[in-house]
Amino acid sequence: MDPAQHESVIVAVIGLGNPGAAYAATRHNVGFSIVDELGRKLEATPWSDHGAYSKAVVRVAGRNVWLVKPTTYMNRSGTAVESLVRDLEIESDQVLVVVDDVDLDLGRLRLRRSGGSGTHNGLRDIVALIGAEFPRLRVGVGGADPADDLADFVLSPFGSEDLEVAEASITRSVQAVLVSLTDGLKPAMDIFNRNADAKAAGKAPEKADKNTDSEN
Repeated sequence: MDPAQHESVIVAVIGLGNPGAAYAATRHNVGFSIVDELGRKLEATPWSDHGAYSKAVVRVAGRNVWLVKPTTYMNRSGTAVESLVRDLEIESDQVLVVVDDVDLDLGRLRLRRSGGSGTHNGLRDIVALIGAEFPRLRVGVGGADPADDLADFVLSPFGSEDLEVAEASITRSVQAVLVSLTDGLKPAMDIFNRNADAKAAGKAPEKADKNTDSEN
């Protein structure tokens, strides 16, 4: 049977990242950038603190949707998602997680209903606490030199040569989230998982304990 026929309605979009101004423009904070842009586009309520996360509310297709950013470091993202699921009394498959992916080329998107954590510490912590059955939008930030330290790479800002593609991919990611919220994951996957030219990504589709926390 087609899983789309039993698809849960997404009620929260959580972008992963690290709190604090020092991390704001880094590759690892693409998730924050996307939910911030969603909030601007949809005229969100002011952000409010809820312990392990902060949230704002937007209206999409006549219903409220939560936009969420963890207040934990990246490797404690599961604490924020677990708290969110408990506070809203929802299932894990009603939360869309938006996350950077160093294994995807810059500008490429991958939207999935579920899956493993790969090499991402934030996803790994979420899977450990609530399981793997949650949708996720992976946003490509790849392009590191093999000689580079991976942690340094993801915790650094986009270079001037990558900025245009990075900004376009944020725009396209916002579109992917909106289609997921209004039409469902399957239509969004059909549109945004294609091998689109990253430089065209901005076009509309044809269309805890701080001593044990880590920012990567």
